[in-house]
Amino acid sequence: MRSFLICIAGGLFLLSSCKKPEYQKIMHDPELYRVTVKKLNDIVLENNFPPVTASRNYVYANIAAYQVIAAGDPAHFRSLAGQIKHLPPTPKPSKDTTVDYQFASLLAFCFVGNAVTFPEGSMDQYVDGLKQKAKDAGMPDDLFEGSVNYANKVAKSIMKWSKGDNYLKTRSASKFTVKQQDGRWIPTPPMYAQALEAHWGEIRPMVLDSASQLIPPDPPAFDVKNKNGRFYLQALEVKNIVDSLTTEQKHQADFWDDNAFKLNVVGHASFATKKFSPGGHWMNITGTVTRAKKLDFNTTVSVYTETAIALFDGFINCWYLKYRSNYVRPETIITKYINADWRPYIQTPPFPEYSSGHAVISSAAAEVLTSKFGDNFAYTDSSEMEFGIAPLSFKSFREAAKSAAMSRVLGGIHFKNACVVGNEQGAEIGQLVVKKLQLKK
Repeated sequence: MRSFLICIAGGLFLLSSCKKPEYQKIMHDPELYRVTVKKLNDIVLENNFPPVTASRNYVYANIAAYQVIAAGDPAHFRSLAGQIKHLPPTPKPSKDTTVDYQFASLLAFCFVGNAVTFPEGSMDQYVDGLKQKAKDAGMPDDLFEGSVNYANKVAKSIMKWSKGDNYLKTRSASKFTVKQQDGRWIPTPPMYAQALEAHWGEIRPMVLDSASQLIPPDPPAFDVKNKNGRFYLQALEVKNIVDSLTTEQKHQADFWDDNAFKLNVVGHASFATKKFSPGGHWMNITGTVTRAKKLDFNTTVSVYTETAIALFDGFINCWYLKYRSNYVRPETIITKYINADWRPYIQTPPFPEYSSGHAVISSAAAEVLTSKFGDNFAYTDSSEMEFGIAPLSFKSFREAAKSAAMSRVLGGIHFKNACVVGNEQGAEIGQLVVKKLQLKK
């Protein structure tokens, strides 16, 4: 009887010793990482970050988080140092330091997100909440301090590296000169805003050798006199599509609109409305997918990071092409040569037309996600519900990318050619990211 009780006691001891501490169950929950990414996404929205600069926020924050994970789990994850050829080795924790790598990963994400997001310190309150959550869950003091210190060390390293990407240099670069020439881009109503981020093609990419590495053929040359020519017919096609939109097509255009700052004009009054940028939308999709697949914390971080890299390089490549081609928007051609009273269904953004940024980055992200989950991963995207837009369901990520591309034609802000080409352009970028980067062993 005594030996039987000893066996029971021993079994109970083993069970209790194998049980995860409370702080691990809470801080290692991948949903907490998804919530943290969404928090940065919300701050980006609130502060009117345009799509290209938003992609910079996402990529550096996610890389900081991932580098922490790779340091803590080298058996399963490879550091990006060396894979991204200009990324130096990330600092290792001190030998006498204990680190909770998932907690440190969250903090590194926030520290970098805090530093690259304006106004600086926007995530301070959220970080305080994360720290309190860890303490309340019983994280030991030495582990807490070691994790905070290591997160800071990695964040500082990533921020130092980020300063070499030419971002600061482009802040003082010369303004884009609008050329009043046929076929060239000019500002469009109602904002008539100046060209957005005309020097973004000078930003250092992560995987591409240069912004000009993948350049598609030139768009149709300006020619409105030939009513049967490619240029005139593509403009007429956009007009006819917008003039006969179905309810479903309007939903598609609204769903992928992702206008970070839309100016609404009603009579003499004007007001702005905001949505997630295209990159922010794909960050939300990544969250939806990693949740559906029930990925663990570390793998969730890796998927977000690779997707963010594809988005970042996609924008750099596309913006280089946009200002290289300096191509006119459909709205300008249609109102000048076909119908002066015509307006697009969604608002034309302030930068050249060719190629479609949403088509490029959506396709790039879709290739990364397809490489992880296959080409038949059906899902429902409810990202836009907070803006009053009903969800859409897709049979695959590539189908979603094509939907995003076509939505720009339905919205009247792109010629179809720019969206077809952009979809192909983005796929090449995404495939290059998948080929060059091996995050998970």
